[in-house]
Amino acid sequence: MGATDSTSDFRHPALLLIDLQRGFFADPGLAASRQQITANCNRLAAAAARAGVPVISVRTVHKEDRSTWTLKMLEDGQGYLFEGTAKAGYLEELELAGAIEVVKRRDSAFWNTELTTLLLQRRASSLVLAGVATDTCIRATASDAFAANLPVAVATDACASPDPQAGQNALEYMSTQHRQKLMDTEEIISLWTRQEERKCH
Repeated sequence: MGATDSTSDFRHPALLLIDLQRGFFADPGLAASRQQITANCNRLAAAAARAGVPVISVRTVHKEDRSTWTLKMLEDGQGYLFEGTAKAGYLEELELAGAIEVVKRRDSAFWNTELTTLLLQRRASSLVLAGVATDTCIRATASDAFAANLPVAVATDACASPDPQAGQNALEYMSTQHRQKLMDTEEIISLWTRQEERKCH
């Protein structure tokens, strides 16, 4: 997209909440983080709404006929997160009123979805990422955002991985290789608040 010339330009962000679904949080490693992740994602979504920041909820959904399955799923002969099933649905405690939904079939929220078009329509030129899992879908989405010249901030206390070390390694990779920002929920909300205050003066 070539939207900005700085990895720190967050004047026009969008918030992406990734894979906050029952099926993923059935994993014991993620289940342990569920309360913290959902609470912070709800805080981010509410703050984004107040600041006029678009909120996009990204959900993984597959078809039972195998047409959307990944190579690993095909090799294992086992799919998951099928359309219309409880596992494919959002966590009950999420507060997503007003959020735009994007359905994806692969790790990256950009792969074969309308995400790029939605960002262009809303003049969003940077991203805040939260959700799961840090070392798979968050990292893949962040990588594609880097390729599109979109600055990224990862909400470190609003994302998690079943393997904490793999999650930490992914955060370090995004920070060092892509110069993407690692921020906690409070820092992101404060950034949006300061931006709103500047607009009002």
